[in-house]
Amino acid sequence: MKFQRTSLILVFAALALGGYVYYTESQKPPQVDEAKSDEKPLFNFKEQDVQAFTVQTPKQTIAFTKTVLTVPANQKDASKINTSPWLMTKPESAPADESSIAFLLNLLATANSDRSFNVPAARKSEFGLDQPSATVEIKLANQQNHRLVIGKPNFNRNFLYALVDPPANQDLSVFLIPINFQNAIDRPLLEWKRDKPKPSVSPTPSPK
Repeated sequence: MKFQRTSLILVFAALALGGYVYYTESQKPPQVDEAKSDEKPLFNFKEQDVQAFTVQTPKQTIAFTKTVLTVPANQKDASKINTSPWLMTKPESAPADESSIAFLLNLLATANSDRSFNVPAARKSEFGLDQPSATVEIKLANQQNHRLVIGKPNFNRNFLYALVDPPANQDLSVFLIPINFQNAIDRPLLEWKRDKPKPSVSPTPSPK
């Protein structure tokens, strides 16, 4: 009888402890939601708001502007119409590759950062921001200008250090931005052009 009473006490104690643990865990907010709530957009504009932009890297400086498409009334061959509204203006004038432009502009308009920290301007070099890997200057249709300065990757190369509209001669707010910006910006000149030269094919010698 004493054994049964002891067993019942242990069962009730286990149930009470389990109920307490369940209650305390249910009161905690989900960690995923907490991470999302800390995310902030880098910029507050839409992709279609961009009127012109410049990408400057140690290798090259490329500028683009949005054009207004006009199609002649007697134009019959649709394949000859420039369907991309973007024009490269520097280092040369040429139709821009729509997919390359869209990839970068979508990142600029939609990318978030959930981490940032303040550092003195004298510590720029620690994050590769004294000699940036890229600087993007953005001009919107409402004449507002924005600037993104990209430094080096963080220690595990999951993010890039960056400055968003940095002030002059003040402490800096360094953001961690998606590593995808590296792929969007670090392109050879040919990949920014719509009309890319076709690779030459050597003629196959005829059998003798």
